Amino acid sequence: MDLAQLLLPTAQRMADAARAAALPHFRSATSHAENKAQINGETGYDPVTEADKAAERAMREVLANDRPDDAIEGEEYGAQSGASGVTWYLDPVDGTRAFIAGLPSWTTLIGATEGDRPILGVIDQPWLDERYVGLTSGEKSAWLEGRGSRLTLKTRDCQKLTDAILSTTDPFILTAPERGAFEHIRATARLTRYGLDAYAYARLAAGTIDMVTETGLKAHDVAALIPVIEGAGGFVTDWRGNPPQLGGQIAAAANRRILDEALISLRRSAL
Repeated sequence: MDLAQLLLPTAQRMADAARAAALPHFRSATSHAENKAQINGETGYDPVTEADKAAERAMREVLANDRPDDAIEGEEYGAQSGASGVTWYLDPVDGTRAFIAGLPSWTTLIGATEGDRPILGVIDQPWLDERYVGLTSGEKSAWLEGRGSRLTLKTRDCQKLTDAILSTTDPFILTAPERGAFEHIRATARLTRYGLDAYAYARLAAGTIDMVTETGLKAHDVAALIPVIEGAGGFVTDWRGNPPQLGGQIAAAANRRILDEALISLRRSAL
């Protein structure tokens, strides 16, 4: 059994635990958001809720029981060293702003790496009962579990950027050069949707979105996405077209043809 398959039962238990911890807070009148930026003496608005904290605690409890020698990098509770060579990247509520607004586009992200290589990813949307899973350490595969069924994921065969559905979470977080590059792609694509956070990458793997471009990402934002997209036949690179880093600028596409078209613009503002 390859390593990703070995880790999969633990990842599933973590996703179940995070669901149980987060869902009672969603669309709850008692749910309250704090501003992490203000707490840390910074400017801006970076919300965190009890759902974020409770879901990450629940996932860490599973790891403490199942895989105590693995390292952990979590959005809310930071880093924990390990000796196994496996690191888990946890984003308990990716899309906290959507969560606060009662929109079901937030997800729980669980990524596992062997060294620096992402080999397992889970993008879980509890309210919709959609769990997107991808494995890349052996034979690449990806599937969607939920509502009593399991469906194989396959990216869409979109051969021209002019036919593509594009997404980014928020164009206003882009720098001026980055926004110029994105605007060129947006003007070329058939349709653009905003505000989906990691759920956009899940739908790319499922074949209903063709490209996602983002910047300023952290490792816990990215590690889960790469195996799901690549397992479904898609491609993920940085804005230069190089293998993706765990963070920074990311371009994800249904196939290499439209990715190469987009990279003509993205390279102009690649870091």
